Amino acid sequence: MSDSSDLSATCESGAPVSAGVAGMPQVGNIWLDGRMVPAKEAKVSVFDHGLLYGDGCFEGIRVYNSRIFKLRSHLKRMYASAESIHLKPRWSMDEIEDAIRMTVSDNDIENGYVRLVFTRGVGTLGLNPFHCTEHTAFVIAADIALYPEELYRNGLPVVVAKRRRIPIECLNPEIKSLNYLNNILAKVEAIEAGVLEAIMLNARGEVAECTGDNIFLIKDGKISTPDLTAGMLHGITRQFVIEEVAPSIGHTVEERPHTVDEFFEADEVFLTGTAAEVIGVNRIDSTDIGNGRVGPITTELTAKFRSFVREDATEN
Repeated sequence: MSDSSDLSATCESGAPVSAGVAGMPQVGNIWLDGRMVPAKEAKVSVFDHGLLYGDGCFEGIRVYNSRIFKLRSHLKRMYASAESIHLKPRWSMDEIEDAIRMTVSDNDIENGYVRLVFTRGVGTLGLNPFHCTEHTAFVIAADIALYPEELYRNGLPVVVAKRRRIPIECLNPEIKSLNYLNNILAKVEAIEAGVLEAIMLNARGEVAECTGDNIFLIKDGKISTPDLTAGMLHGITRQFVIEEVAPSIGHTVEERPHTVDEFFEADEVFLTGTAAEVIGVNRIDSTDIGNGRVGPITTELTAKFRSFVREDATEN
């Protein structure tokens, strides 16, 4: 969290959100366990297992023109994450959908970001999650700004993190859990290298994803991306690009394992994410990608994505 001299906080892809006192996002009210409360009064217990152990799950969701992008897809993934960690929500999917819509409306969010969180709730200092009798749920809705526009025009430099992605056998990354320390430590590598994002490899040395975004490459006009066996989060924006955006401009996307060398040798590389949307990569470590600028297919994908979400921000 930034200090009071810094007027921008960051969401998981590194995109800044508007901030107020001590770096806190400027939010009026938050939905917390069934009621709207002022942001300063929205609190969870120090005995909450979400705080003590990262025991919970979350979703980051975009709002475009007052419409919530892929809301149902996000909710399905959220409830799948909860089921995977044996957390039984006390709120139905429909009730949480209503809570999100209420929070977006209450905070007058026309174009912004929603954070939905389920924590395990208050329990003992031991690990046993079933000593937590009632989980906590809350919804935050805030304004958001993307990466600076020049990065969409000129490209985003990234590095390859030394920190490897946690293997699927240890913690399935398709669970969007509150424990993001693996990603954070790789993010620190990016920050220390003077860039905003880092590519994470899996234990086999294959490309998995970035710290907060999925990754694609283009070679000889063909688009491909790591498949789910690589060990990554099944991104909602990733799937939207595969199923709708790329086909709309005449491209299919191949999902398969990738070596990191393939990305260094690619004609174009781009990232997808809730906050990042679709953004081209111009350099990996010290190697320029293509001619060192955003390529034509990536530029077309970015434009088409923006056209889709601003003209018809589907909520399914």
